[in-house]
Amino acid sequence: MRIALLSYRSKTHCGGQGVYVRHLSRGLVELGHDVEVFSGQPYPEGLDPRVRLTKVPSLDLYREPDPFRVPRPSEIRDRIDLLELLATWTAAFPEPRTFTMRVARLLAARRDEFDVVHDNQSLGTGLLDIAASGLPVVATVHHPITRDKVVDVAAARWWRKPLVRRWYGFAEMQKQVARQIPELLTVSSSSATDIADDFGVAPGQLHVVPLGVDTELFTPAPDRVSGRIIAIASADVPLKGISHLLHAVARLRVERNLDVQLVSKLEPNGPTEKLIAELGISDIVTTSSGLSDSELAELLASAEVACIPSLYEGFSLPAVEAMASGTPIVASRAGALPEVVGPDGECARLVKPADVDELTAVLGQLLDSPLERHRLGAAGRRRALEVFSWESVAAQTVSVYKRAIC
Repeated sequence: MRIALLSYRSKTHCGGQGVYVRHLSRGLVELGHDVEVFSGQPYPEGLDPRVRLTKVPSLDLYREPDPFRVPRPSEIRDRIDLLELLATWTAAFPEPRTFTMRVARLLAARRDEFDVVHDNQSLGTGLLDIAASGLPVVATVHHPITRDKVVDVAAARWWRKPLVRRWYGFAEMQKQVARQIPELLTVSSSSATDIADDFGVAPGQLHVVPLGVDTELFTPAPDRVSGRIIAIASADVPLKGISHLLHAVARLRVERNLDVQLVSKLEPNGPTEKLIAELGISDIVTTSSGLSDSELAELLASAEVACIPSLYEGFSLPAVEAMASGTPIVASRAGALPEVVGPDGECARLVKPADVDELTAVLGQLLDSPLERHRLGAAGRRRALEVFSWESVAAQTVSVYKRAIC
């Protein structure tokens, strides 16, 4: 099968999009399929040599280290660039739409080279043009962005709320596009329910295919660092609940020696940096970002506990990676997390979202109980091996492609 796999941004070491594209494309070529990835900036790294990459450059107005830069006039090549610029200058987020418009233009000249187009989370209007050309389109919706919008608007100060709502304006486009794509993939039953509710798609459009993990890379280590807690999340995003973990850590350190590893790129002088300073825990919190897969695997396997304090998750790749590493988990009873890690006490301890008291108590119990940590970690490793593999993800995804083509 000849597959065009689309990803409007493929950041490699933060967030799930780049990880999903890298591993799914490898799984597909392992099954004998031909895969070409079309990606906007940041481009994916570490693709399998058998996977082709077509770069779809944008104005890249959110790039590091100069986000919201003013492009040179010579950079404005066409009306799509102009649309991207004007939308960004008026506080909107245009990338999902403008990326798919550019890809639709590229694929119009290559219609006969592909059997199916698979979009990863952009749900831009350009997908409808691709479908109108006769190419079958499948889309992955990891979770409805409307859930992020609710939390971010609630967390914003009053004067920023209109700007946050404006930025999330692309959610309405995603709703409309999703309703017109017959075959949608998502990563959990919880996410499928939320997508059906928020986006108004028919339940029959949705196919649940969980994400996978490389269980040879993410594997238990013989020794762990005493008192080490690890969290992998976009820490400045309120939805991820890192502030609740930091408050719990501030309480726990009174009686324990802790080493908190926060895998996240923090906004300079942003809310998380300020909170760490205010709580007086900067001496025990280490932040890191841009880690390679092997570095992340080593760090996960070195921790005594992994914490996922999110207020919502459509899946949670860090949870699966922690389970594969044999690292016991404390996670919120929110979104798809109970579905991913199983019932409370099986592979993880589940706590009420945003409940700092309960989070503090459960983290303390685990840190004080080596036998319980070992039991939960071993059960998590078994679950990762039995339930989550990229080979299975690729095979299940191909079955959805076949439905779309027929």
